[in-house]
Amino acid sequence: MSRTALRVCPLCEATCGLTLTIEDGRVTGARGDRDDVFSKGFICPKGAAFGAVDSDPDRLRAPLVRVDGELREATWEEAFDAVAAGIRPVAERHGPHAVGVVLGNPNVHTVAGALYPPVLIGGLGTRSLFTASTVDQMPKHVSSGLLFGDANLIPVPDLDRTDHLLLIGANPLESNGSLCTAPDFPGRLKALRARGGTLTVIDPRRTRTARLADRHLAIRPGTDALLLAAMAHTLFDEGLADLGERAPHIRGQRELAAALADFTPEAVSGACDIDAAGIRTLARELAAAPTAAVYGRIGSCTVPHGTLASWLVDVLNVLTGNLDRPGGALFPQAATDRTPRPAGPGRGFALGRWHSRVRRHPEAKGELPLSALAEEIDTPTDEGEPVRALIAVAANPVLSAPDGERLDKALGSLDFMVSVDPYLNETSRHADVVLPPPPPAQSPHHDFAFNTLAVRNQVRYTRPAVPLEPGRMAETEILARLVLAATGMHGADPAAVDAMVIDQTLGKAVRDPHSPVHGRDPQELAGLLTGENGPERRLDMMLRLGPYGDGFGADPDGLTLDRLLAHPHGIDLGPLRPRLPQPLKTRSGQVELLPEPIAADLPRLRAALDERPDGLVLVGRRHLRSNNSWMHNVPALTGGSNRCTLHLHPDDAERLGVRDGQPVRIKGAGGEVTAPAEVTDAVRRGVVSLPHGWGHDRPGTRLRHAAADPGANVNQLLDGSLLDPLSGNAVLNGVPVEVAPVAAVVTETFDALT
Repeated sequence: MSRTALRVCPLCEATCGLTLTIEDGRVTGARGDRDDVFSKGFICPKGAAFGAVDSDPDRLRAPLVRVDGELREATWEEAFDAVAAGIRPVAERHGPHAVGVVLGNPNVHTVAGALYPPVLIGGLGTRSLFTASTVDQMPKHVSSGLLFGDANLIPVPDLDRTDHLLLIGANPLESNGSLCTAPDFPGRLKALRARGGTLTVIDPRRTRTARLADRHLAIRPGTDALLLAAMAHTLFDEGLADLGERAPHIRGQRELAAALADFTPEAVSGACDIDAAGIRTLARELAAAPTAAVYGRIGSCTVPHGTLASWLVDVLNVLTGNLDRPGGALFPQAATDRTPRPAGPGRGFALGRWHSRVRRHPEAKGELPLSALAEEIDTPTDEGEPVRALIAVAANPVLSAPDGERLDKALGSLDFMVSVDPYLNETSRHADVVLPPPPPAQSPHHDFAFNTLAVRNQVRYTRPAVPLEPGRMAETEILARLVLAATGMHGADPAAVDAMVIDQTLGKAVRDPHSPVHGRDPQELAGLLTGENGPERRLDMMLRLGPYGDGFGADPDGLTLDRLLAHPHGIDLGPLRPRLPQPLKTRSGQVELLPEPIAADLPRLRAALDERPDGLVLVGRRHLRSNNSWMHNVPALTGGSNRCTLHLHPDDAERLGVRDGQPVRIKGAGGEVTAPAEVTDAVRRGVVSLPHGWGHDRPGTRLRHAAADPGANVNQLLDGSLLDPLSGNAVLNGVPVEVAPVAAVVTETFDALT
């Protein structure tokens, strides 16, 4: 007997609605939900393969506990007993910071990953927090924090209404969008052009997105901030800067003009390898468009000046009058956002409230650089205890962080490690306890993070499509029990975690004069919450207190969990709307165009005006059927064009004596790897490209399909020393490498030996 069930896809940031076909408790098919209020039936290959991802036979079905050096299946009780026995003694003997927490990208794709890690970190009291943000988008968080006072207040391009879209370091036809949640990003770009709009793409590779564009500029990798600074300079120099209606809410325009005086198009042209006239044209067209938006992503974040590039993206939106207006770049408002406060000065955003022990990296948004994790484990200093125990939740830093070899060894030296992961992968193989969450079809879904970045305000929630299999534990319960075991409350009812959060949140809300429940009884309010379990009650609370909520009865037409459940395809909350100055949290209550940390980093950017790489530089790339290292174990999503090959230009291949398909050695500061060459003019001269997330060749994993075609770990080419200093983000793009045919390498080695 077959049936269908709705599910929001958790496999990338597009958050498309799916209709699943289920037979005998197993997902046998997936198609786009045509009635979904946001995605309207769009689906990509990852969503179509939902059933294969869900039923991967290599997924762990029971906890693993290390006994006599070997991981063996155990009961859930045995697993959490081991967690409590392993984590608490370390924290009590060496202090809270000796317990590290690593959060991987999949956390933002699950209900559990949104609700429980903050409670875990707060309960531990640790400052040793490392996440995937610092190998991805941390520069955008930092620039937003400095500009707007809130690191999570990120403007997104109004794709459906803009007349002119400039993309830099972004390839949404492959990524499906990132920090810009937009189902059917390709269709939205085609619609932009169909209505007479302009699409410009700046990227060292001629990506699928670049091939769709009106104009593609093949910039020299790592010079994004220089190009954007020259565009901003041109707006000032030619009198094109116009802040529009938001001018009263913006400060620092004059100081910004002076700070960018040296970054003329002529000055940056050589470094960027884009002619000065072309740079001026970019700026003029941006200013002349009826509406326009600049959008930068991972290619402009994972470079030496990532925070400056992210800052300048929004500077251009501000200077052209396109920040916070329809057709420009606007701030989404998610249904679970906090109750809006009146506009006014806030606490602002601070960097460097504490530092890492070894290299004194400043924290950003409460996090230390993931690149520093290995040294924080394996390097003793006088500045406190090293990390001796580690909790990894949906994280595989051995592949995602620079110098995985060193981290691999460091993880093996820990006193204790617990990993929450469905697989025994390159990182979780080191754990003393592995806690496997169930497949996604057996979990609920609401996009807490991605709705704050969506190109249209909407809200959707889906309960599990199939019930938990016998022996499985809900991911929400796994993380709740992990909180209890790691913070000295092992054995307590896991529902106590949700009850504690509800009590604290409602207690704070009733004391807040701007809250819709100010002055009411928190116990009475808690009694009004609905839902089948603690996580659903927390979601109901957040919806009721949020910007569209019923305020616990204050607005009978407001949003509640029950109302959301009555709309299984979601509720459309309308297009993005101007919101300034209300969401600003800077100390001035205004957009601060030239924050002091930004101004202090500009001399470093000026020094880059004279930099020119002598040899090849490396950039990464994405594939539509992949998401970091998650999905290489799914046969339906690998093979074909989704292969780990080194792209290099025909001229470079000829100069190096490299033939298409020939194995080549790629050598960087952190080590060397081997991959097949793929000769293509899709990359500019002097640039090579290797995809991220591969390298599944380590012993002790249980990833049979991935191990059969392991690929090469691009991050092993990096030694972790190159970081954007403001954000701590790893520099993954524009790094120098050497490339040689494997045959030539063998000859060189033989000659050296003889």
